[in-house]
Amino acid sequence: MPPQSTPMLEVFERQKTAFSKHSYPSLSERKNDLKNLLSLLKNNRQEIAEAINQDFSGRSIDETMTLEVMQVKHKIEYIKRNLRKWMKPDRRSSGLLYLPATSKVFSQPLGVVGVVSPWNYPLTLSLSPIAYALAAGNRVMLKPSEHAPITSELFSRLLGETFPVDKVAVVLGDAEIASEFTSLPFNHIFFTGSTQVGKLVMQSAASNLTPVTLEMGGKSPCIIGAEANISQAASRICFGKSINAGQTCIAPDYVYLPKGKEEEFVSNYTKSWEKMYPGGIESCDLTSIINEAQFTRLEQMLQDAKDKGAKVVAIGNTGEREKSDNFRMPTHLILNVNDEMEIMKEEIFGPLLPIKTYSKIQEVIEFVNSGERPLALYYFGNSRDSRKKILHNTHSGGVVFNDTVIQFAVNSLPFGGVGASGIGSYHGKEGFLCFSHERSVVSKGKINPTQLAYPPYGRRIHRILERFFIK
Repeated sequence: MPPQSTPMLEVFERQKTAFSKHSYPSLSERKNDLKNLLSLLKNNRQEIAEAINQDFSGRSIDETMTLEVMQVKHKIEYIKRNLRKWMKPDRRSSGLLYLPATSKVFSQPLGVVGVVSPWNYPLTLSLSPIAYALAAGNRVMLKPSEHAPITSELFSRLLGETFPVDKVAVVLGDAEIASEFTSLPFNHIFFTGSTQVGKLVMQSAASNLTPVTLEMGGKSPCIIGAEANISQAASRICFGKSINAGQTCIAPDYVYLPKGKEEEFVSNYTKSWEKMYPGGIESCDLTSIINEAQFTRLEQMLQDAKDKGAKVVAIGNTGEREKSDNFRMPTHLILNVNDEMEIMKEEIFGPLLPIKTYSKIQEVIEFVNSGERPLALYYFGNSRDSRKKILHNTHSGGVVFNDTVIQFAVNSLPFGGVGASGIGSYHGKEGFLCFSHERSVVSKGKINPTQLAYPPYGRRIHRILERFFIK
């Protein structure tokens, strides 16, 4: 149910009014907004990283600087460099029948957009969509996650100091506030989070016919080809799975290995993990699970796998955790996996890695296609035939060969899901288009050959149709 009269609604109305008075910001205005957003990031990067560390009860400042601050900085700079080109109308052919005429596509700002961001990468997944929305000429309202309250409060203050409330505003609150937020008649809603919540957002948006972009997740497979370098694959999978403690929407969710390669993979993965985190579970570079609820969920998934016959290899110190401690969790490699286990039914979103085996690559393709379409798919190996089979016969938001998670950092590529993993995409030019209406514009000249098709119809139109269209 939409809010009747709240500060949130008042902010929305202010932004709506401001947009109606100035609905097409110039290139220089948009670049200035991006410059201010970039200054916010640069000037407050340490405070932002500290806030995220506190929300996680342990996330390396260096990891935040590398995975979030640097990525957002490069993304905003990329948008600024390309914005003039993106704003330029796209000329299209009018066709001989309609000459003399010019046709083009004009990118028009949508209006007031709502951004709902999650807790796992609170900086990147808040500021990146804001940057694209501002570049496209919109007003933005942000609803950050209540599960990262310190960071959310900081964003509210920093964005409030940087932009007028009728351009960028932050709404704080719990799930009930988020529900009210998504019921506002935005011109677009951009959501990042779980598929379950994404469905609720889409239902709420439907009441206003508000279009949505949903960036969700899924069980992203990591397939190791028979010809792959196991050591290299294990190292790169370990990195993609370990950053942010596996709390990444494109983290490898499970591994598919050729039969007989299990021991080699486990050995190399363990070596890679211990090299990355020499202090074990106490390593300052190892991120904590965000809260006790998520930690308990992962423990239950792990216990379920054990109860159903899985063999578990724990990496890192595995002593009893004190309740007052953070929620750091060792990585667990899980073998003897079957599809009745919860770890093979639900997205894991943590440092548990199931390992399955196959005899023929077709088995893997059939298994991947039997489930929901994932956000990412990873294949290790240089066989052209296998790559082609994977690319042509599976569906996922994106594909990476011989690495993991790097697709998010390639600024020129669109990023998004398909099916249950998402609707729509952003990054690259697609990020600009995500927050734009592509408006068709046709301009006719004085000469009007189409008048030959005006009524009354007679032999002349019959001859034209017979000569040019029917034969």
